[in-house]
Amino acid sequence: MGGNSPCASCKLLRRRCAKGCIFAPYFPPDDPHRFAIVHKVFGASNISKMLQELPVHQRADAVSSLVYEANARVRDPVYGCVGAISYLQNQVAQLQMQLAVAQAEILCIQVQQEPLAMPSPVIPMDGSGDKSFLLHNNLPQYFNLASNSSNVTHESLKRESFYGQDMVS
Repeated sequence: MGGNSPCASCKLLRRRCAKGCIFAPYFPPDDPHRFAIVHKVFGASNISKMLQELPVHQRADAVSSLVYEANARVRDPVYGCVGAISYLQNQVAQLQMQLAVAQAEILCIQVQQEPLAMPSPVIPMDGSGDKSFLLHNNLPQYFNLASNSSNVTHESLKRESFYGQDMVS
């Protein structure tokens, strides 16, 4: 920067801001918190090395990423950004499951309202066709998920082995 006011990094580090200061374009003096949090997590030397290794046109994006990661690390020191990403992925998975349940319920309602386009079974007089007749006339009740919709989300997360024991819950 080299002007009247040193950049936020030079101000925090209490040094003179040289004309070719690598931090000046990305850490303006009016936003000292931005550099302070990145410095706290990564250190000024590491930030300087990272910026020097990058082409000039990628440095602004890198600084934005460093600021984001530093903020995430301060909020969650163990997982940082990965914790936020994992949380959001879990939310997406839950919403997809809720959407699938809603779509299944809509399908069940549609099936209950519109009879299946199956030909009527011919019932022989000897009674051997009773199973086919019962299956055809009671088929929509097997698709009824509305009564179990509260348990569908929890139960669909369980995976059972062939032996009936929970593998993942």
